[in-house]
Amino acid sequence: MDHDPIVHLDDLVFEPRPPQFSPSGDAAERYGAERADIGRRIGALELGYNLTRIPPGRAAYPAHAHRVNEEMFHVLSGTGRLTIGERAWDLAAGHFVACPPGGPETAHKIVATGEEPLVLLALSTLEMPELVEYPDSGKFGVVTVVEDAEGRPERWAHFGRRDQCLDYWDGE
Repeated sequence: MDHDPIVHLDDLVFEPRPPQFSPSGDAAERYGAERADIGRRIGALELGYNLTRIPPGRAAYPAHAHRVNEEMFHVLSGTGRLTIGERAWDLAAGHFVACPPGGPETAHKIVATGEEPLVLLALSTLEMPELVEYPDSGKFGVVTVVEDAEGRPERWAHFGRRDQCLDYWDGE
């Protein structure tokens, strides 16, 4: 084992999103979050763990539905508003949220509503590849993680809309 199987909350470091996943333009006013990785640090293989910190008035991600992976959130501090499909709930410290895989009816979004950041413990299964749907914008994303030549994880992602699909034989 080349890592410690434990990490203390005080030793976690929040980092901004990679540039390709950082909101820009009008989206930067509505979305934003920092994450502190836990899973890879402690050697988790089939579950992802992180702390997510969402600034007041923003959401971490647009409403989205996972077709493959299940997520769970535990609110550690702050307040927020959870929407799943057409329903909505207020969130506060101590709440747990389950987001099982499914279609647009399972699309979820969490917005920080208080004066302080909303801090969540986020857990997810790590089955790849993943198909994510964004019902508000009609987009989808296909995401996977593969190892690069040095054995480091490398994220591959493609986002689009069904009507923008290339023909299978394009360029052959």
